[in-house]
Amino acid sequence: MKKITLIVSALLFFFTVIANAHGPVRQKLEQEITINAPAEKVWAIIKNYDDMSWLPGIKSTTADKGNSKGSIRVLTLQDGGTITEELKKHDDKKMSYAYKITEMSTAKTITHSGVEEKVPVLPVDNYAASIEVEAKGDTSVVSWKAGYYRAYMNNNPPEEMNEEAANSAVAAIFKSGLENLKALAEK
Repeated sequence: MKKITLIVSALLFFFTVIANAHGPVRQKLEQEITINAPAEKVWAIIKNYDDMSWLPGIKSTTADKGNSKGSIRVLTLQDGGTITEELKKHDDKKMSYAYKITEMSTAKTITHSGVEEKVPVLPVDNYAASIEVEAKGDTSVVSWKAGYYRAYMNNNPPEEMNEEAANSAVAAIFKSGLENLKALAEK
C-alpha cells in the first residue's frame, strides 16, 4: 500500500510540475481607426512595402522586391536599431498586406538569472502581422493585427521581455502609426 501511495504521489507531483512549466502564451493585438478619407487615398499612403514613412520612429526603409511576396524589408529606427521583415502576402484589391519579423537588432544586454540576455529593439518573438484598409462610404477603417510571443521564451522572463513589455511596445507602435496615418490621410 505504501508503494502505491508513493507512486501516486510521485505521479501527481510530476503532473503538477508539467502543468505549471509552460512557456509563453501567444499574444494577439488588434487596433482599428476610422479615417475621414476615401480608402483609396489611405491605401495609397501605406501600400508600398518599401515605404514606412507614415510610421513614426522609422528613419528609413529598404525592400528588395517591392510589393512582391517574399520581399525582405529592413526598417532602420530613429535610434539606429533595425527590424527585418518578410512580406507574406500583398493584395491591392483587398487593400491589405501581411508580413513577419525575421530578425531584429539588440537594444541592450541585461543580466537575468546570471545569464547575459540580449533585449531586441521590439521585445517580441515570432511576430506576424497584417494591415488592411476597408472602405466605409466616404471614410475608411484601417485594421492592424498582430500575433506574437514575448521576447523571452523561457519561464520567468525579465520585465524587459515579458508579456507586458511586448504588449505595451506593440500597442504603442500601432497607436502612433494609425494616428499618424489618420493625420496624413485627412490633410
